Amino acid sequence: MPFTTLCLAIQKAIHEVGFSEPTEIQKSVIPLVLERKDIMARAQTGSGKSASFVLPILELWQENKGEGKAKIKALVLTPTRELTQQVAEAFVSFGKFLPTKPKVVSIIGGEKIGEQLYDIQQGCDIVVATSGRLLDIMSKKQINLSHVEFFVLDEADKMLDLGFEQELESILKALPEKRQNLLFSATYPEKMQAIASKITQNAVEVNVEAEQLNVEHIAQRAILVNKENRAPLLRHLLKTHKWKKVLVFIANKRACENIAMKFRKHGFSAEAFHGDLVQEGRNWALQALKEGKVNILFATDIAARGLHIEDVECVINFDLPRSPLDYVHRIGRTGRAGKKGVAISFIDHEDEAHFALIQKRCDVKMEKESIQGFERIGEAPKKEKGSAPVKGKRKSKKDKLREQAGQA
Repeated sequence: MPFTTLCLAIQKAIHEVGFSEPTEIQKSVIPLVLERKDIMARAQTGSGKSASFVLPILELWQENKGEGKAKIKALVLTPTRELTQQVAEAFVSFGKFLPTKPKVVSIIGGEKIGEQLYDIQQGCDIVVATSGRLLDIMSKKQINLSHVEFFVLDEADKMLDLGFEQELESILKALPEKRQNLLFSATYPEKMQAIASKITQNAVEVNVEAEQLNVEHIAQRAILVNKENRAPLLRHLLKTHKWKKVLVFIANKRACENIAMKFRKHGFSAEAFHGDLVQEGRNWALQALKEGKVNILFATDIAARGLHIEDVECVINFDLPRSPLDYVHRIGRTGRAGKKGVAISFIDHEDEAHFALIQKRCDVKMEKESIQGFERIGEAPKKEKGSAPVKGKRKSKKDKLREQAGQA
């Protein structure tokens, strides 16, 4: 399906952005959206799925936008603030040449709610939001979703990880029953399917394999190293290879901030990127990496999906991801658009079994290597079996209830 099925104004915007041919997900999804079908699409991050719903929604919206004050016709939910802003920017970018430009509002935490309320009250056509901030605004009865025609869940499986299920119930109650539902997810676990059934009963399933993970463009390496030597090894690799854009994944927020600070003390241009940063700080860190003001971004897994950062030369798993699927998302930040990239994983003794699982689930094989001066030494600590529970030592549920009743 070429982009010529869309109006000339949208085609002009597509050309300006630099798209030439639609990706597989766009070929499959755009015609179905234009036919007003509900969709459950399975596609990896980086496959071009944002454009697969942004483009046809704009096409249908401009055909039937109505008169008078703008009403919210499209609601898009995403798991992270950055992806929310990115999708909102896509609506603005692809709609810039339409006779009437869509009014797009992004609703995210970490920014002043008053300004977002003002933008909504002024009238808007498209809202892109994280669910938590959207519910805050809904609780104030300051948003009208009764005119929504398009409801989109982007990276739906990631939203489940963040405890989205209960929030969805409240949002669905505020939407009209008659609407078009578009669900996009990298995986469809049982929980995802159960939630999808609450949203739509007649969805067309689209399954696109991870076409964007061109492993032939990504040199994958696994380096054996003791946990305490990971930071010195990373400094050695950075000095040796002189990469200009490096994304380093860290397990938690606190460690992410600490290691970025230590690397700055060693003279590296480094910043941290994680969920505890204020939104202004998150925006600055991302933009600094994109513009080359910063060479190294230490990040938690909020940077693993949805973010578009061009020319990342190397991704380093300082800590392995918990989910094997997140390994795919992480290394997919490099080797994009036909360019070459490097993905390096540090493997301590305790990581061996989990790394073997990642290789099996992701169907990747690589020889483990050692770097001179940073060789892994010692053996994996033996796991000690915990002592068996002693019968009668723990309070029963009845005993706990009796205690609570007595205290009451």
